[in-house]
Amino acid sequence: QVQLVESGGGSVQAGGSLRLSCSRSRRFIASNCMAWFRQAPGKEREGVAAIDSLGGTTYYSDAVKGRFTVSQDNARNTMYLQMTSLKPEDTATYYCAARQLCDNWVRSTEYNYWGQGTQVTVSS
Repeated sequence: QVQLVESGGGSVQAGGSLRLSCSRSRRFIASNCMAWFRQAPGKEREGVAAIDSLGGTTYYSDAVKGRFTVSQDNARNTMYLQMTSLKPEDTATYYCAARQLCDNWVRSTEYNYWGQGTQVTVSS
């Protein structure tokens, strides 16, 4: 089993920045692919970014490409999401998730492990 704990959410004005963290309880082959998802009220959960924790390959949705950066600190078993140029439409609960491989990384149903979520609110 792997436990995931997000932190770093909050409220910012449009154009601002936030950094989210996802702490993983342990490294485990079933959690090599780490990802960020978000879900706004009344909307489906969508993939934001992912990172292959072995090779370091990163993936982004078109909505955040160029504004968000996913990274990891393997020594601390932690993944980060640096969010810049935030927009009101980025407002959502952000979730950390993990699975073995990053193939079709946007498919939320294929993730085995999830954090509890952290709220990000961007005001105009």
